[in-house]
Amino acid sequence: MQYREMPKSQDRLSVLGFGCMRFPTLADGKIDEAKALEMLHHAFENKVNYFDTAWPYHNEESEPLLGKFLAQIDRSKVYVATKLPCWLIQSHEDMDKYLDLQLQRLGTSYIDYYLLHALGKKSWANMKKLKVFEFLERARAAGKIRHIGFSFHDSYSVFKQICLSYDWDFCQIMLNYLDTHYQAGIRGFELAVSRGMGVIAMEPLRGGKLISPIPPEIAKIWQREDPEGDQVARATRWIWNLEGATVLLSGMSNQAQLKQNLLLSKSAKANCLSEKDLKVYKRIRREYIKRIPILCSECRYCLPCPFGVAIPSNFGVYNEAVMFSDPDRHRKEYQWFVPEAGRADKCTQCGACLPKCPHHIEIPTELRKVAEFFKAAPDEQKV
Repeated sequence: MQYREMPKSQDRLSVLGFGCMRFPTLADGKIDEAKALEMLHHAFENKVNYFDTAWPYHNEESEPLLGKFLAQIDRSKVYVATKLPCWLIQSHEDMDKYLDLQLQRLGTSYIDYYLLHALGKKSWANMKKLKVFEFLERARAAGKIRHIGFSFHDSYSVFKQICLSYDWDFCQIMLNYLDTHYQAGIRGFELAVSRGMGVIAMEPLRGGKLISPIPPEIAKIWQREDPEGDQVARATRWIWNLEGATVLLSGMSNQAQLKQNLLLSKSAKANCLSEKDLKVYKRIRREYIKRIPILCSECRYCLPCPFGVAIPSNFGVYNEAVMFSDPDRHRKEYQWFVPEAGRADKCTQCGACLPKCPHHIEIPTELRKVAEFFKAAPDEQKV
């Protein structure tokens, strides 16, 4: 196992972190504890020392399960990360309440790496209003948390504002070879590194979309340029190549995935990719981007729609379905992530959005295409 130092803390963290969001499950959707604990122990025995969880993972079962694991090992040999559920915080006192509950769930007296979970423009404003830094500093002084960070899902401009507002120890951002200009992206990564922050890279496989299915024209490029590689190796190698990427956080759902990640981590090295290699990733990225049918930047200037249509969300799921050649999977995501009242078929073609779009997208026309594309989604996929 390779290790990298977390700036400021001087901790030596395994380059592979265990993300506790995708444990194996039983038929009823609950965590398969036996298999999950077997995976956690196997990771620990193979020198993985960074374990990441959060309040809502697995319907709030993840923290207690990780707590069972911690009770079975030497707690001092691992680093535990969990997150304050910012969307549930309505008062300053709520912060202490949830932290104390998380310590109980985990069966530990301290959390090594504590994050504000999924910060964005709105949640960040609320956290500042409720004096979150007073809470964090108080919790650290009391020994309940050791290092302070945040995870992030918003635009680079918001990331920059958050990053410059405090002397953070670390951040957790989506980082993969496709989304270099999405959310915090490479600019966010470089900003964090320049400020001496550790960077935890999440979604290296983009939720599995970078490994299956692979559009034929993209598969041809990989086969020509890297015939011996596989998609997991290609994706993880790009992350580990980045000097300053402290931990690659992988959500592994079975023992085979864990063993594959462990094997790949043995050769994790910064600056291992040549200029020629990086040009191949750039070519792959361009090929994916060429497949995007609607060039929506999700700036949200088109909102609010008078009839409640979630325009950027509709375009986002549709774009991914086309880009990854995976309509069946994305029909399910459409049902999960786009509320029925906000779906494309609710567009009345009124045109109120047209003058607001800086990219001059023919929004009503494109929404009609989205509605047609997803109308085959079966009712039984609704949740």
